[in-house]
Amino acid sequence: MREQAAGQRPQQAQQHHAAALPKPKRPKRKQREAFAGYVLAAPMLLGLFIFTVIPTLMSFVLSFTDWSFIADVKNMRFTGITNYKLLLDDQVFLTSMKNNLILLLVVPVQLILALLLAVIIEKYVYGKSLLKVMFFMPYISSMVAVAIVFQLLFHPSYGPINEMLRSIGVENPPKWLADLHYALPSVMIILIWVGIGFCMVVYMAALNAIPRDLYESADIDGAGPWTRFRRITLPLVTPTTFFLLVTGLISSFKSFDIIKVLTEGGPSYSTSVVTYYLYTTAFENLKTGYASSIAWMLFGCVLLITLVQLYGQKKWVHY
Repeated sequence: MREQAAGQRPQQAQQHHAAALPKPKRPKRKQREAFAGYVLAAPMLLGLFIFTVIPTLMSFVLSFTDWSFIADVKNMRFTGITNYKLLLDDQVFLTSMKNNLILLLVVPVQLILALLLAVIIEKYVYGKSLLKVMFFMPYISSMVAVAIVFQLLFHPSYGPINEMLRSIGVENPPKWLADLHYALPSVMIILIWVGIGFCMVVYMAALNAIPRDLYESADIDGAGPWTRFRRITLPLVTPTTFFLLVTGLISSFKSFDIIKVLTEGGPSYSTSVVTYYLYTTAFENLKTGYASSIAWMLFGCVLLITLVQLYGQKKWVHY
């Protein structure tokens, strides 16, 4: 016991001496690197603060006023939550919100078609790189150019689509963008065509990451193509599906350029969406305060949908 106690005393003395020593200062090289990192990030952070944070806070304040940006700041008058109350009775806003919710159907249709195309191209088609480029081109093309092309394709009298329908015996083809009932479905078709290439390329990357051993084991066990797809492919691409679902739903709420070029919200607001109504309210009707309340209502809807997805993904996404 005495020998153990004697052996412990030097160790305790060393520990006490080490604790008493001052902590080594941070090397100057690391300090210089940290300073350089802050300097390089400063322009981005400054731009983010000036062009995003400050305008966001200002729009929140303006949503409680009836101010117009062409008026003097002295004329700003706070109205409380009046703008938000008016939105609940604004039929154009309610119609625009309903159209936005209908446009959400574009996302699951895109995902289903993109996954099927990705599986088919990955397993049964040669020249994958060429097909990737062909399907991806609409996504990187200008939406204004795409909208102008489809304006010509969907022309009710001289468009190639209706000419083809007449040639196969359809006497009264739809007027598409000029028809109250077909205008929004026409926009949805265009959005699906534009976005399906991006989803397909991302799905193909996810398919390449699946271990081939799983498919080989399934083949040995006698699993058919549908069983392999349902039991292996579909569960293992759920993280990719979740990513595309979240980004796709957010993008659908930001649809503006295609509506502006194709229909300008018509006919009879059948294709009006919240972002387009926000634009016309702010820059055509000059109601900056009311437009700010529309923006924050849109933000609330997107935030709610995103939170629901984040909560629901725990039940179906397999990491």
